[in-house]
Amino acid sequence: MTNIAQAWGAGPSERYEALATPFRPIFAAIRERAVERDLKHDLPYAEISWLRDAGFSTLRVPEAQGGLGFTLPELFALLIELSEADANITNAYRSHLGFTEDVLNSPPSAWRATWLEKLGKRELIGSGFSETGEGKIGTYSTRLSLKDGRYILNGEKFYTTGSLYADWINLGAGDDNGDPVGALVPTKAKGVEILDDWDGFGQALSASGTARFTDVELTPDLIKPTAARFPYGGGFFQLVHLATLAGIGRAATGDVSRLVFERKRVYGRGNATRTALDPQVLQVVGRVRSAAYSAGAIALKAAEALQRSYLANLGEDETAKASANLHAELEISQSVTVVTDLILNATTVLFDALGASAAKKSAGLDRHWRNARTISSHNPRIYHDRVVGDYSVNGTIPTAFGGIGVAADLSPNLKIGVNSQ
Repeated sequence: MTNIAQAWGAGPSERYEALATPFRPIFAAIRERAVERDLKHDLPYAEISWLRDAGFSTLRVPEAQGGLGFTLPELFALLIELSEADANITNAYRSHLGFTEDVLNSPPSAWRATWLEKLGKRELIGSGFSETGEGKIGTYSTRLSLKDGRYILNGEKFYTTGSLYADWINLGAGDDNGDPVGALVPTKAKGVEILDDWDGFGQALSASGTARFTDVELTPDLIKPTAARFPYGGGFFQLVHLATLAGIGRAATGDVSRLVFERKRVYGRGNATRTALDPQVLQVVGRVRSAAYSAGAIALKAAEALQRSYLANLGEDETAKASANLHAELEISQSVTVVTDLILNATTVLFDALGASAAKKSAGLDRHWRNARTISSHNPRIYHDRVVGDYSVNGTIPTAFGGIGVAADLSPNLKIGVNSQ
């Protein structure tokens, strides 16, 4: 059944239904055990492999290199559908999809050709950029040193989303001078240890824990030509989260609709002999569904801006590139709080349509809010609001995302607040 028939709206292109149809039975199979996996902390190795075998990892890879050649709006539409099945799996693929954009936006080179070939062969990429501790923002404590003609990697990463399921970890490190450098690290290489130690209350199966590197030897061909990432990267990674939130909203809609329809018990102050006929209950379900619909529509509109940015970056007009990148980032930033509020509210109010039994762990309804709340904590929405307001009022161009760490110019006069003592 198409998205149109389910009232989620038309896909982003005339060919989208044909592109999405082969994946929908896989999504349905993934969703069957979503609650069970969450309750048992059962990592979705099999489910990620199903998607890999179907070519999901090659969605953006050109057909000439063995991929499916999706546009960005088509990609994000499919991510919404996957997130409806299991938001953890979307997050696990996020770094792989971002690396694919890195490769697509790289100038012609042997490195680009090599990695397009690997991606076309369905090799998976995990993440290795974030670090914990008190390192200064914009720097890495992880070191990639050149010794006797060999590159040696040492360090530790956290938030290594998807790396447990991947063939490679795409990471950032500092070279012997402390300058940033990028590299691809085989997950099975000697000295690589990947832990399932992410203990967040949401997105528990996205494998976002620790990766340790101890004297890992890398050949020169695994060093990236530049540490810079693709120009619309900040917006891209944020939009993956918004698409995931929209999918969570759809999953919440499906769950609450089914449970209301099946519910036989009614309250004495209710308005009907069946919960499924109670107009106040139906109003709650309508709010949840409308929030999911709106979140998806916003995400797909923002994806159009990313597609314009991608196309502009294929050209030579630097002014057009800068304009497209700026507007894509702004369109996504001004979507963040709206989509977040819609889904956080929807995954809360859905309980108003049901009884106390809906709070049972076995029902799995809490996972929608937990996953949404966890995703919403990435790249805080308060800064997106400020950036949008500053641009709207003052014409200020947003600064780059820039990562996270201790500020280099931390004021020595900073005092501990009364509530910190």
